Amino acid sequence: MEADFSRYQSLKNWRSEQMSTHQSSTDEFNCFHELVINKVFSLTIDDMVKEHGPLPSDFSWFVMGSTGRYEQAVNSDQDHGLVFENNDEYTKEYFLTFGKRLCVNLQFVGYPYCIGNVMSSNPLWCQSIESWEHQLDKWLLEESWESIRYLLIFYDARVVVGEASPIRKLKQRLHQSLYRNPHLLSRFFDNTSYMKKGIGVFGQFLTESNGRYKDCLELKHTAFFPYVNSIRLLAVKESLEQTSTLSRIHALSKLPAYNLDSYADHFDKLLSYRLQYADGYYLNVKKLNKREKLGLKQILLGGRDLQRYVEMTVKKVLENEV
Repeated sequence: MEADFSRYQSLKNWRSEQMSTHQSSTDEFNCFHELVINKVFSLTIDDMVKEHGPLPSDFSWFVMGSTGRYEQAVNSDQDHGLVFENNDEYTKEYFLTFGKRLCVNLQFVGYPYCIGNVMSSNPLWCQSIESWEHQLDKWLLEESWESIRYLLIFYDARVVVGEASPIRKLKQRLHQSLYRNPHLLSRFFDNTSYMKKGIGVFGQFLTESNGRYKDCLELKHTAFFPYVNSIRLLAVKESLEQTSTLSRIHALSKLPAYNLDSYADHFDKLLSYRLQYADGYYLNVKKLNKREKLGLKQILLGGRDLQRYVEMTVKKVLENEV
């Protein structure tokens, strides 16, 4: 297997060398990562077929999290799953073995393991279409904090290898359930309503007080999540298929009920700030000029306002059901 290792090592070296040259725009940066993960997938599937024989079923590999939303950071981890057609034990074992190898290879090339184990190596995220249907139904019925979290994670799923139709079919199943049970929107909101403050009562940035990122603003919870979670919830409400936050905002803005253009501007700037100045999700505000600091404060306040708007929207939906 030395030859196989050398291929992954070459890809790892190339990724490391090329990373900084693809950070001029968010789109270019995400396209670069998409190219790398697709190459890892291709190498892994070739190795799998050589060692274990041909693929036993049609399948789709999908990504979630920031990758699924096309919003990757420099150090984004793995978030992905598999759905396959056949439901026999051999097919399940084949793709689970493949999923485990894929995770190892992605980690080797430079993509950390998901702390929450949302990866194709986990049987929960590597299932037949029939099993996935039962899994979604189970999560919807349970309504536990963890089940709701998994449903929200799944809603960001985007197919990168294979047919998109299985994931589309599963999301339609989710939409139909929400139509019958609109109270689930409230459960979704509760699951993501926590918001870490980024601005104090006197308008100052609330930066980290110690550690490696002392004096930096933690962007993931103070800025990104209020936009990502709020817009995702509106997308769920309107049964949208788009996965990226910006594409969801644009789709929502075409509907009479929404005017979200300012939030699109805020989120676009946020992506740009992270790419230009941030170390992952930590941004040293001292690197920003006066105009950029003002812009960042507007982004943070906009996220708070958007979350309040979504909360009111969910309440109206529930009131109409009474």
